[in-house]
Amino acid sequence: MSRNDNISNASLISRLLTLAVSMFAFGFLLVPIYDVFCDLTGIGGKVDTSGAAVVEVQAIDEDRVLTVEFVTTLNQQAPWEFRPNVATMEIHPGEFYETTFFARNLTDRELVGRAVPSIAPGEATKYLKKTECFCFSAQDFEPEESKDMPVRFVVDRDIPEHIDRITLSYTFFASQKVASQSDPTGI
Repeated sequence: MSRNDNISNASLISRLLTLAVSMFAFGFLLVPIYDVFCDLTGIGGKVDTSGAAVVEVQAIDEDRVLTVEFVTTLNQQAPWEFRPNVATMEIHPGEFYETTFFARNLTDRELVGRAVPSIAPGEATKYLKKTECFCFSAQDFEPEESKDMPVRFVVDRDIPEHIDRITLSYTFFASQKVASQSDPTGI
């Protein structure tokens, strides 16, 4: 093996190691970069699911009407029936509203459901405040049990004038915390 071959091999190994480290760093930083991107652009509709919002009581803006649309999503193999009880609501900013979502366990075993919310347009996320939501915690279901799950919310009066429609979307899935020994997926 010649000296040039050794240099060439060392150079290749160096480039491959640099590539591997760069790929790891990119993967590690992807979530924080995505969060910053969503904050800057308002894309993504990420919402805080840590708990109920503390909301100051405001005067109701009766001159303005917004449409709030409710959307649900399940994957094809989901063991649930899940839908909004009302597809849309006409609301006034500053007024408190309540709606419910229907969910039913379609299996013959206990399941725990979890909802992940999203709001569109993303800019509306900071103006729609939920004071109660089934998405704040896991929902326990007995075999074949069904229930109506509440969402109480208010849209802040300071919402920009160009926003006249808000879509509140939930994806519902079986939580892994009830995975049985015979079914490791929990679904």
